Amino acid sequence: MSALLTRPYWYLRHGQTDWNARNLSQGRTDIPLNTVGLSQAVAAGNAIANHWDHLELPITQIVSSPLGRARKTAEMTADIIKQKVGVTLPIELDDGLKEVCFGVEEAQPMGPWYDDWIAGTFTPENAEPFAVLCNRIAEAVNRSICKAQNGTVLIVAHGGVFRALRCLMGLKVNVRLPNAQPMCARPPENGGSVWDLNALPLE
Repeated sequence: MSALLTRPYWYLRHGQTDWNARNLSQGRTDIPLNTVGLSQAVAAGNAIANHWDHLELPITQIVSSPLGRARKTAEMTADIIKQKVGVTLPIELDDGLKEVCFGVEEAQPMGPWYDDWIAGTFTPENAEPFAVLCNRIAEAVNRSICKAQNGTVLIVAHGGVFRALRCLMGLKVNVRLPNAQPMCARPPENGGSVWDLNALPLE
């Protein structure tokens, strides 16, 4: 399995969609943000902007999944930061950050098969195996990290993507990340294997 570069990064899952609210697996299906999701994107931007002068890891670049729910979250977050802080953050899209393809399980209720998918003992028909996802995401995140040469990247993507990242960071994998919650990921220190993950308070 590919490894992450030992450099910190910020992560933001997209805001809520109607399928999120209905607990349906979205995968590659391009479902837009709903009204709640749009408000969550604004709240995420405000949280980052309100802590801007105290961020230990200053954000200089945004890299987003090209799917609409992530791209819109990235754009709205960047707009809020520009309005409140006066900093224009460049946004790039990376196909490698697209959500996992769940195959026949897309548009279906989220089920108990996630643990087996993560373990590699079950993959839905036409879906992306978890190990393949992890390699894809490691490569995409490493590309993204390298784009922020003099600062830290903010990656805007998806819940399944973050499960892969949790695996790569040595953390419990099958944990659902809340919509539009900015997270700061720091590599392990002193030869450790588990990354440090902290949420930025939403205000």
